[in-house]
Amino acid sequence: MTAPSITASSITASSASFRTACLFAIAGLGMGIGMAASHDHTLMPVHAHINLMGWVSLFLFGIYYRLHPALETKRLALAQVGLWSLGTVALVVAVAGLHLGYPAFEPVAALASLVVLAAFGLFAVLVFRSGGPARAPSPLMTPAE
Repeated sequence: MTAPSITASSITASSASFRTACLFAIAGLGMGIGMAASHDHTLMPVHAHINLMGWVSLFLFGIYYRLHPALETKRLALAQVGLWSLGTVALVVAVAGLHLGYPAFEPVAALASLVVLAAFGLFAVLVFRSGGPARAPSPLMTPAE
């Protein structure tokens, strides 16, 4: 049995969101475990940013895109997921630098915040433009006849 191949045309906004969210969750969980083991919680704000922006927000974007199939393959939706992810990584690095005492990361944090804001603005545009109703969830069980 071979693993399914992933091509550029097979990646959807929801699958990109879900996969990237999982990577952020693993990073956030690892960081949380590391902080607990070391009893050093200096980077707690970084942990919070990874989990809320990386795991939770991306997963919620994925749910929205999955419920709105017309957006799934739009380049704009994929760009939004990519921009959000890059902005989140940059912001997490900057927040870590700041909490470790490196004030030079302030402009990085500011720029990364603007990237994340732009990504959310793009998501808002997609939400307001989509206009159509969400796809009804498929039933998990069907009634017996």
